[in-house]
Amino acid sequence: MKRLKAVGPALAAAWAPLPALAQAAADRPTYWHSGWDWRWGHMFFGSLMMILFWGGLILVILLAVRWLGGGTSHGAGSPSVRRPLDILQERFARGEIDQEEFEKRRHLLSD
Repeated sequence: MKRLKAVGPALAAAWAPLPALAQAAADRPTYWHSGWDWRWGHMFFGSLMMILFWGGLILVILLAVRWLGGGTSHGAGSPSVRRPLDILQERFARGEIDQEEFEKRRHLLSD
C-alpha cells in the first residue's frame, strides 16, 4: 500500500496537463483544413500511435501489478521438486522416525 501511495501523486501529475494539450491552437480555426495535408500518412501514424499507446499502457499496468505484488519469480532460483527419499532423510535427520523405520521405508522406496 505504501508503494501505491507513492505512485499516486506522480501519476496524477503526469496526467494533469493532458486536457490542455488536447485543445486546438488559437491560430488554427479548423483541424482538417489548416495546411497539414498528410494524405494517407495520418492514418498510418495514428494507427501506429494507438498500438504504441495501448501496448505501453498494458506494459505499465503489468509492471505495476508485479511491483505491487512483490515480484515473486519462479525461475531458476526456485527450489526444485523434493523427492520422496529426500523427505524421508529429512524426517530421519529431525528425529521423527528411528533407524529401523527409516531403513524399512527406504527399502520400500527403492523398489
